[in-house]
Amino acid sequence: MKKMIIGAIVGGLILFFWQFIAWGLTNLHYSNMQYTPNQDKIIADLSQHLTEDGTYFIPRATPDAGMEEAEALGAKLVGKPWAIVSYRKAYSMSMPMNMTRGLIINIVSIFLLCWILMKIPDLDFMTAFISSLFVGLIGYFSISYIDSIWFEINSIPYLIDAVVQFGICGLWLGWWLTRK
Repeated sequence: MKKMIIGAIVGGLILFFWQFIAWGLTNLHYSNMQYTPNQDKIIADLSQHLTEDGTYFIPRATPDAGMEEAEALGAKLVGKPWAIVSYRKAYSMSMPMNMTRGLIINIVSIFLLCWILMKIPDLDFMTAFISSLFVGLIGYFSISYIDSIWFEINSIPYLIDAVVQFGICGLWLGWWLTRK
């Protein structure tokens, strides 16, 4: 259990520091949060038309629309502009709480990975490393890449995240968990 806890804490910190580098120092994810000089006008317009916090796919059929109505709208919209908007009525950034929650989730995630790895009989360095990479890629393929298919977002930064952070974690866990 001690190996799993230490592995999880150090591995969680590896993920945390990579995320800081990717989102803060290198701005790797800029393509998913671009700047527009029209932001003040857009926010003012959204504030007039959106009353609830949420993520909106625009345009979209009404929630009670039948399949025929939704398909007709889809056909009508081909080649026209669309947007995904995450709207909040009030800006609120709790950096310490967000960072704490992120670190805790990273540690829990790597604890779960350690649990899986420790179930492998005769675990060796390469198996731990490759398995860690595969876990990162599974997360990328089943979440970020699927989103990029449907919503046409750039998922390459998330692929880089998956490979780098789970690759480094795999190196750590391959060394740590296989020590006698």
